[in-house]
Amino acid sequence: MTGEITINEIVPIDLEGGVLVNGFPSTGITSAIATESLINTSNFELGATIDSDKFPPISIIRDGMPNYATRIFVNKDLKVGIFSSYLTLDVTMHRSAARLMLDWAKEKKCSTIVSSITVKGSSELEVFGVASTGKARGKLVEKGITMVDHATIPGISGILLNEGATRGQDVIVLLVSSNKEIPDFQATANLCDTFSKIIPGVSCNLTKLENESKIIEEQLQQATQNTKDLGDHIYR
Repeated sequence: MTGEITINEIVPIDLEGGVLVNGFPSTGITSAIATESLINTSNFELGATIDSDKFPPISIIRDGMPNYATRIFVNKDLKVGIFSSYLTLDVTMHRSAARLMLDWAKEKKCSTIVSSITVKGSSELEVFGVASTGKARGKLVEKGITMVDHATIPGISGILLNEGATRGQDVIVLLVSSNKEIPDFQATANLCDTFSKIIPGVSCNLTKLENESKIIEEQLQQATQNTKDLGDHIYR
């Protein structure tokens, strides 16, 4: 693991041959909302917490119980793990977060890492894909996902692609097209649908997503605002 960020496993985790999903908010919060929806719809359980001395000191209260802001949820039957976070990491921590995922995926013998970013698109909302290896590109072709030949992939997803290529780790990054500056339900639904294509067994209840997406959005934005307020107070 990287020295900056640590993972504390709560239960035994077996993801051999499975998939690891990056749910850190990056370019917008569409990916975070989509991964939260996967967790809420499919049979995931809390598997580990993620923490760092560089993370803001904050607790997320859900159903009256305190929770770490960044956690790993696991579906043991599907062998899928999701890095779920209410924190939008500072850009200086993107490399550490990406390397943490790559190292942990190797330790758990995951076959593929899946990440996503939101890109500004036209009125026709689509999901495109890029991949780190020929094998991963083959998965995109198999599922009928259009590949991008030229693009700039920022943040954690970009590091996952670059280091995935050098390590021989299959990494798929989905580019979600959105024509709105605010969180876009249709873009989130499109991303959920694409997740279900490339991750066997996961599903997303779109009716439930529509009802919950606003709540998840508000929780993520509240955590971001509280973190900002805390930082302003500390460094005033």
